[in-house]
Amino acid sequence: MIAVVAGATRGTGRGIAVALGAAGATVYCTGRSTRDGRSEMNRPETIEETAELVTAAGGTGIAVRTDHLDPAQVEALAERVDREQGRLDVLVNDVWGGDPLWEWETPVWKHDMDKGFRLLRLAVDTHIITSRHLLSLMIRNEGGLVVEVTDGTWSFHQSRYRDNVYFDLAKVSVNRLAFAWSHELRPYGGTAMAVTPGFLRSEAMLDGFGVTEDNWREAKVDPAWLVSETPAYVGRGVAAVAADPDRQRRWSGRSVSSEELAEAYGLTDVDGSRPRVWSFIEEAREPGKDLDPADYR
Repeated sequence: MIAVVAGATRGTGRGIAVALGAAGATVYCTGRSTRDGRSEMNRPETIEETAELVTAAGGTGIAVRTDHLDPAQVEALAERVDREQGRLDVLVNDVWGGDPLWEWETPVWKHDMDKGFRLLRLAVDTHIITSRHLLSLMIRNEGGLVVEVTDGTWSFHQSRYRDNVYFDLAKVSVNRLAFAWSHELRPYGGTAMAVTPGFLRSEAMLDGFGVTEDNWREAKVDPAWLVSETPAYVGRGVAAVAADPDRQRRWSGRSVSSEELAEAYGLTDVDGSRPRVWSFIEEAREPGKDLDPADYR
């Protein structure tokens, strides 16, 4: 299996890349943060670290610094994969980088417009540019898989506004891109789907709450945090889809959560639990509900 994980530096992208590595894949780990310099996210994680984790898991990790807003760089990435492998089986679009740009619960007339449009470019344009140059390599062989990573399923967004117009559009748009790719790949036997993790214990979230993976339950935050998951959980789900010969019928065009994939394939998180945070959030909205987060793990 030859895979490209665009946005593999940390969080969900890293979790998916490592899980694909554990399945024996060769994974091109792309992003802007390297040991030679950080992206505007200004985080310490690097694509080289991710590639090393992929190799340690049993696959072959290859780090390629790529700015996915630059078509020339993405085209060069596609040419390299073609030259070195001659095929592409899995593309994961997990480019984001918008955290420093969005303003919490800010109406459009107050939100910085330049930051908002930059957020949309990072969240949407990058995915289209990446698909433009890599899908032509994928369709040479029947049965490729594209995974669009977002925050919230299509059904979740239908009844909710996500804090500000730029963030809302970004997350809804990525779900729609998966639907679009499912139509464009269908004649080639390909599958495209959108996947969202739950409340993610990413490196940045752990740092932000002042905890580590060892003591994460001590964070004083929303009760949903007690139903959070590691990046490995969604990674295992995507790896299971990649190995499923019936994936087109089961998943193509759909928008699903890590919880749904875990239930479908009998998967657990690294601690043996099966977090169901989206179910927790939905049921917590019902009047009179007093939920115990422990019942959703």
